[in-house]
Amino acid sequence: MTQAKAFAATSATSGLSASTIERREPGAHDVEIAIDFCGLCHSDVHTIRSEWGPAKYPLVPGHEIVGTVSRVGYDVVGFAVGDPVGVGCMVDSCRECDSCLEGFEQYCERGNTGTYGVLDSRNGGVITQGGYASSIVVNENYVLKVPAGLDPAAVAPLLCAGITTYSPLRYLDVQDGDRVGVIGLGGLGHMGVKIAKALGATVTVFTTSPAKADAARELGADHVVISSDPEQMAAAKGSLNAILDTVAAVHDLNPYLRTLDRDGALIQLGLPSEKMPAVDPGLLIRRRLAYGGSLIGGIAETQEMLDFCAEHGIVSDIELVAADQLDEAYDRMVAGDVKYRFVLDNSTL
Repeated sequence: MTQAKAFAATSATSGLSASTIERREPGAHDVEIAIDFCGLCHSDVHTIRSEWGPAKYPLVPGHEIVGTVSRVGYDVVGFAVGDPVGVGCMVDSCRECDSCLEGFEQYCERGNTGTYGVLDSRNGGVITQGGYASSIVVNENYVLKVPAGLDPAAVAPLLCAGITTYSPLRYLDVQDGDRVGVIGLGGLGHMGVKIAKALGATVTVFTTSPAKADAARELGADHVVISSDPEQMAAAKGSLNAILDTVAAVHDLNPYLRTLDRDGALIQLGLPSEKMPAVDPGLLIRRRLAYGGSLIGGIAETQEMLDFCAEHGIVSDIELVAADQLDEAYDRMVAGDVKYRFVLDNSTL
């Protein structure tokens, strides 16, 4: 085992503080990564504060990891010391079920192994610890190549927010001339706008805040609809082919379903902590609409997303924070005071 510097929580109310954790020695197929940057995801806040159920403490969060290969196992193929690499929301899966074999490791039928906070049955039953740390060791099959030419700090959120929005857009086969709506303009929403535009879509942003209209257009949105304005929502009726719902607060989906054209689809990405108002099946039936959900992406699709973003010059809009600012950054995330993602500078651990 090797020692790594980290910032960890010891309880739901402790906040994050300096700690030391153990990382395994790289096995034959492992890659050791010196972590340079790690994105802060709202799911980190929910997990650390036990808002999605009791967390396993002490716990180091972080699943948007960008760094440099420092060691490789003797059977590793495709990675060498010095390579820029990334690790996203999972570090393993069963590798045997139909989902894994088809490249959908995120839907592993036995449950994928999250980058932090879950039992790592393949490596001694330890609890995985994430990217608010100086290093991590990951099986080569779950390591991603970071393309050259992109700001590595701004790449980090692509490994969660980027793939979470890219995957459903690819699943829906969004292409040039399609009309895509994005509900919410936060960490997920701003990536949805950028990626949908790069795919050739006309993009409409739904927001409850008129103050965000200019920001949405700066990101590439063609239209902005203030969703609290009944007249604007009525004017958008039947105007869209697809909608990405990135909002994690409870809200009524039925007004948004009315903005879909025949055969349109609304894909849920945000995960509210309480029950949502019921969807009116009549809205679905009358225009053959679909309502579904999507969870990150498989490893191959995540690599495809990174390459796509490199081709189109897409990264996340970020604010760098030091380790001693993590608790403040969490509070600001909850308050919506970030434009649009925080990223930890791991050199400050």
